[in-house]
Amino acid sequence: MSDLLTGLNDRQKEAVEYMGGPLLILAGAGSGKTRVLTYKIAYLLEKDIVKPWQILAITFTNKAAKEMKERVEGLVGQVAQDMWLGTFHSVCVRILKREIELLGYTRDFNIFDEIDKEKVLKEVSKKLNIDEKMYPIGLLKAEISKAKEVMKDEKMYQKEAMGDFRKEEIAKVYNLYQDTLRANNSIDFDDIIMLTVKLFLENPDKLMYYQQKFNYILVDEYQDTNKTQFLLISLLSSATGNICVVGDESQSIYGFRGADITNILNFEREFPNAKIVKLEENYRSTKNILNAANEVIKNNSSKLDKVLWTQNEEGEKIEYKTLNNEYEEVEFVVDKIDELCRKENQKYSDFAVLFRTNAQARVLEEVFMKSGTPYKLIGGIKFYARKEIKDIISYLKLIQNKNDNIALKRIINEPKRGIGDTALDKLDMLATQKDISIFELIQDSNNLAGIRSAGNIILFRDMINSFIKVKNEIKVSELIKKVLKESGYEDMLNSEGTKETEIRFDNLMEFIGVAIEFENENAEHTLGDFLESIALVSDVDNLDDTTEAVTLMTMHSAKGLEFKNVFLVGMEEGLFPSKRSIEEDGQTEEERRLCYVAITRAQKHLFLTNTKKRTLYGSTTFSIPSRFIEEIPDSVLSDESIENRNGKKVKSSNSWLDDEYKRVETFISNRNRVNENIERKVKPSIGISVDSFLKNLAGTTVPQKSNVAASEVKYKVGMEVKHKKFGVGVIEKIEPEGDDFKLDITFDNSGFKRLMANYTPLEIISKD
Repeated sequence: MSDLLTGLNDRQKEAVEYMGGPLLILAGAGSGKTRVLTYKIAYLLEKDIVKPWQILAITFTNKAAKEMKERVEGLVGQVAQDMWLGTFHSVCVRILKREIELLGYTRDFNIFDEIDKEKVLKEVSKKLNIDEKMYPIGLLKAEISKAKEVMKDEKMYQKEAMGDFRKEEIAKVYNLYQDTLRANNSIDFDDIIMLTVKLFLENPDKLMYYQQKFNYILVDEYQDTNKTQFLLISLLSSATGNICVVGDESQSIYGFRGADITNILNFEREFPNAKIVKLEENYRSTKNILNAANEVIKNNSSKLDKVLWTQNEEGEKIEYKTLNNEYEEVEFVVDKIDELCRKENQKYSDFAVLFRTNAQARVLEEVFMKSGTPYKLIGGIKFYARKEIKDIISYLKLIQNKNDNIALKRIINEPKRGIGDTALDKLDMLATQKDISIFELIQDSNNLAGIRSAGNIILFRDMINSFIKVKNEIKVSELIKKVLKESGYEDMLNSEGTKETEIRFDNLMEFIGVAIEFENENAEHTLGDFLESIALVSDVDNLDDTTEAVTLMTMHSAKGLEFKNVFLVGMEEGLFPSKRSIEEDGQTEEERRLCYVAITRAQKHLFLTNTKKRTLYGSTTFSIPSRFIEEIPDSVLSDESIENRNGKKVKSSNSWLDDEYKRVETFISNRNRVNENIERKVKPSIGISVDSFLKNLAGTTVPQKSNVAASEVKYKVGMEVKHKKFGVGVIEKIEPEGDDFKLDITFDNSGFKRLMANYTPLEIISKD
């Protein structure tokens, strides 16, 4: 046996050595899946089973790909550099850079990010006279993304939409949106994999070439693949059958992004003669933490047969605490962190606070700031979405791809050059008439006749041309410096001299640092490669493990990470599991998988918290403990936690809380009016009786005396309203709900929401 396999357990060795065809490594949380995948690649190379350039290894984050390549290099040396190892998107971009001309694009294509995408959709909607109130940009963006995730291009979508007026309108947008992308020689993020699959389906010779090239294919986090990703790897592996996937159906938590759990559940059916190797020994967590995770996930029906176990110590009991409100909840977290730092000499970086929805981050940040506890919030304003960064990236995109009208429109008057919207609209119209890009149009000064700002447009054109001339002669970092200086952007920031512009300038210096780091890691370091690298970066890729601070992040963002101590806050029905998942059949299983993922991030200490009442989205509600709390056995909880969960009520010193108890009891006693609604809506969702509801201070929103009788609702379909958080929207449907009404509202920026009339503060803007 190879010395390489020393240190692996029997199941891990079996997975590494198996070469008999399709292989599913069913790897539970903390079972060493990355280690197995890394060693399998090293084993393939050490045994000369395949050459490094014949290996295709796919991960879900750039960070994971980088770490895996470094690990393989540590085992077999520099030969690992010749592997194709990256994310689905980075691998497909690499293929498209070679082959995209077969699809009608040129190789210097740009990739639109989400902000670019929204801008184009706004322009398209305007050209088609599509009402943004009826078809919000968020809705259009989501619908097009969903279509692309299942290989449904604009023509297919249009065909399927026939007879459905709403879908037909979206199809018009989808068609013009794709035409606009092609005219700009650009693709969006969702196109990357879809176009690669399309390339293979339409060009069998190219598919055969890549099938022969990739003699062995490995895929990490297989449970997170969608239909298009599944089709891609199925096509590439069909010639040899040499495919190894690693995943855990219990960690499939991205259904809302299109991930299809059936890809892993049906692996044996899709890949005949497949072998399954189970990795069930957990190396991360204590027995108590692992037992809690096992007990929660066993309540799911869509799962494969595996049970995690560990040789680790039993460890500390899990602490479960109910606080009065969200501020006391976070204060408890901060105090507990300080306590453990003092008593156990732990570092702030040993702690993570995980929450279900981004809206919870506000109070977390507020309390952490006031306490002076250092923290880093993952998922705030993304670096590459900041205005100054987007501006300079747009300069670079135009320099790289002269057909990118979106980039040109963003920076032709940034900083101010006296080129107004009227002039830009005229340029856009003339370019459309001539079927050329705006930058191509302004190359001929005769096309600028009659435009008042023609002189400034020519200066802009000549400046961009000068950048294009040197783009292949200087480093990317030097080009950025040149753009900042010669465009006037640097002078603009320096002249304003405010704290805000100082921060923006610092961000641009950081961006130059990003370019320098890119140059150090990439021998060719072309502008196109740099733009590709930043287009594919994710938020977690930038997670700095060295910062001495508590990590605050969503449970979804925490997947793949681990921390010594983890707090799961907001363990309440309607929040976690989410209200939407409770209302939609089958969706609570994904929420339970998310809980399993969150629990198994913890190595040593695990804390679960919820509140008796919480203010979120402008509404204050009484809280029901999450069903996931009930699924955790007494044996892994501290004594105080068991008492807390079983409903022993400690007399509160807060008079307001006593008043709330009385108000709830009064409300429950008046059941003739509301009992039907509670029994029908609450009990089936959370599995408890009304008596338990009272005992545990249960209740989604505690109903108060109705402000509006059912026949006297003040809202009407078509009415334009404004919500404090969601913004302006239009009421599309009104449905009676007991003594209240459900309002279906499509908001301009927040998309579709279903709200209760009596408990949602809405401002009526227009009654029409």
